[in-house]
Formats: sequence, structure tokens, C-alpha cells
Amino acid sequence: MQTQKVVDHIVHWLKDYAEKANVKGFVIGISGGIDSAVTSTLCAKTGLKVKCLEMPIHQAENQVSRALRHIDWLKENFDDVELQQVNLTPVFDSLLASLPKVENEEERFMSLANTRARLRMTSLYYFAALESLLVAGTGNKVEDFGVGFYTKYGDGGVDLSPIADLLKTEVYEIAEHLGIHEEILTAAPTDGLWGDDRTDEDQIGATYPELEWAMHMDDLGKTADNFEGRKLEVFKIYKKLNTANQHKMQPIPVCEIPLNLK
Repeated sequence: MQTQKVVDHIVHWLKDYAEKANVKGFVIGISGGIDSAVTSTLCAKTGLKVKCLEMPIHQAENQVSRALRHIDWLKENFDDVELQQVNLTPVFDSLLASLPKVENEEERFMSLANTRARLRMTSLYYFAALESLLVAGTGNKVEDFGVGFYTKYGDGGVDLSPIADLLKTEVYEIAEHLGIHEEILTAAPTDGLWGDDRTDEDQIGATYPELEWAMHMDDLGKTADNFEGRKLEVFKIYKKLNTANQHKMQPIPVCEIPLNLK
């Protein structure tokens, strides 16, 4: 990959889109992970306003500290970058207390994890509307178009996606080129939605390089019959998630009414 040219292309695309939309810049949630670090840096390189939201919900301390150190680094290196901390823990707890109880708490873990992402999306759009900003998405190609590893109307609810055509390994390559902190480069990828230390790999059952391989094999028209061992296992994981999450990747279905019924 021609890393610097890719960076220049994305930065130009971001600035051009924002100027055509007649907005002042971008708002982005900073998680302490690689994708938000790269996306926020690319946004900052446009020279437009970048509002960085740090939105903990029972968050692990190391995730919060990485996020804050990255924002400090952005503010030191770029103009018009600002931090906005929004503690969503009491909001989440209040909502949880208002919801009906369930017999088995584990049955709603996924619903509550997605609720965290949607509270953050709501906060991002609050500031976007208030300050004439665009919500910048942080999803990469494998997450957005491979396995659908994001929350519908949560971190998937954005105005534009600067790195969604980059594989996760390419995001890391750009991160190194941009000088992103080593602690972010070496941190295990996590969606930070569970209040514990589980990683993306723990949830998916495969690493991002493995998923990228499976995505490429699928694009080539390969099937499970072409593989065995770990490759077969990874390919099945990819195909299962890709199939199950098509509702995230495809446009919202519209029931079209025949003209003769109107």
C-alpha cells in the first residue's frame, strides 16, 4: 500500500466532503483503540474542527487512559482539536433500572452491549447538531462489509466512513505511519461494550488477519469444501457471521407498493 498517498487521499476526501456539506468539521468517539485513533488523526489533518468525545460506560481504566492520551497527543499536534468528556455510566444505569427485569441476566447481555453503543451514537449526534459537525465513523472493511462486527444504529450510525475501505492490517500500517502511540498499536482490539477485558478475537473466534484471508477466499468464490483444519474453521466463522449480519450491510428493505394499488 502506498501509505502516504492513501493518507492524503482520505484527508482530501474528508475535507472536500465537509466543505460541500457546509459544516465546520467532525465529531468522533475515541475509544482508546486503533480505528478511532487513526480516524481522528485523519480528521485532524484536514485542519477542520475535530471534537473528540470520550464516553465511558463502566469502562476499563486502560481504555479510558489510552483514549485520553491519544486526544492529548492530537491537541499537541493539530489545531482546533478539543476534548469533550461525557460520562454515560449513570445514564446507562438509569435506563437499565427502568427496563423490566429478566429471569436470566445473561439473556440480555448482547442487548445491553448494543444499548451502550447506541447511547454513544446519540451523544455524538447531539454535538454534531449543536456545533454543525459530521459524525465520523471508525469501522474498517472487515468489520463493516465482512463480518458485520458493529452495532446497527450504534457505532454503525455515522455520517461518513473514512477507513471503511481499509482492511484492519492496513489500518495498523497507517497508524504506524501517522505515529499513533505504541500502547494503542499493541492493545488487543476490543469493542469495549462489555465492561470486562474480552477482545474482538474472544467474541469472533478468529483474528483480523484470519478474517481478511477468509474474506478474500470468499471473494474468489471458494467454499468450505476447499479447506480443512484451522482454515476450514475460520472460513466457517466468516461465512456464518457474513450471512447472519447481511441485514447490517444491505440497505433497509422497503416494501414497494405496486402502482395499481395506489
